[in-house]
Amino acid sequence: MMRAVDLFCGCGGLSLGFQLAGIGVLAAYDIWPDALATYRANFTHETHSLDLSDAAAAIAAVQGHTPDIIIGGPPCQDFSSAGKRDEENGRGDLTVRYADIVCAVRPEWFMMENVPRITRSQKLATAEQQFRAAGYGLTSTVLDASLCGVPQRRKRFIMVGRLGERDDFLLQALTAHCARTPLSVAAYFGDKLPLSHYYRHPRSYARRGIFSTQEPSPTVRGVNRPIPSGYRIHPGDGVESLEGIRPLTSRERSMIQTFPEEFRFVGTQSSVEQMIGNAVPVNLARHVARAILEYRAS
Repeated sequence: MMRAVDLFCGCGGLSLGFQLAGIGVLAAYDIWPDALATYRANFTHETHSLDLSDAAAAIAAVQGHTPDIIIGGPPCQDFSSAGKRDEENGRGDLTVRYADIVCAVRPEWFMMENVPRITRSQKLATAEQQFRAAGYGLTSTVLDASLCGVPQRRKRFIMVGRLGERDDFLLQALTAHCARTPLSVAAYFGDKLPLSHYYRHPRSYARRGIFSTQEPSPTVRGVNRPIPSGYRIHPGDGVESLEGIRPLTSRERSMIQTFPEEFRFVGTQSSVEQMIGNAVPVNLARHVARAILEYRAS
């Protein structure tokens, strides 16, 4: 069995997806207490609190596992459209630290995910230089989660590297099993969600806030707000009345991220919402892991 170490593991979406695909997870690392508590409530393998900006300490820890693959999603807030988009804000450096760790440990494979905006950053360019100098062939693409078994229009940057490979080696495997049409909320939930429409707070009231379950969810964010008093129906909302319309619950939001219904979240309500919003959708992670295993077996 292929063996992984998960860096910046968060609450475990990436680990769970890789496990479901058939890759064993040896250990996971993060520094956020609530995310680690949630991770430990759902997994039995080693989980460690470690500041991964300390590359030397991380390298020493990860080397002891001798993983076949390092997986991880360095924090994306400094590249995200929901953040300040300042890659010099500090967290952007973690992309380079991730590359430092991978290049020092030198597993056969690595996988990194982030928001699509990272492709415009100097931090990613620096990390790519490091990976290439260490001998990794790289495949980079942006996947739409709604075409990968997730009922959500969430696009994520995916980079997979393998020692000694040519560039773009995994591109066909990553895209071959993408669906032709997006997965709707209703199709995914079946009768578990007795709603036809729900509220998701817009960043601007120039945008709609009501969404139909017959379409994929918009990107699940790290906040979940009630309908404000005096909300005016937007022309794009597709409803004539707000009667019976509500925000999705935390559990429903986690299921849109394709966590199983029984997955346990630990922490304050605001922490739980943030964990859900920051997570890698489980089915997207499984899609990537399956492509890796398929290519490895070919």
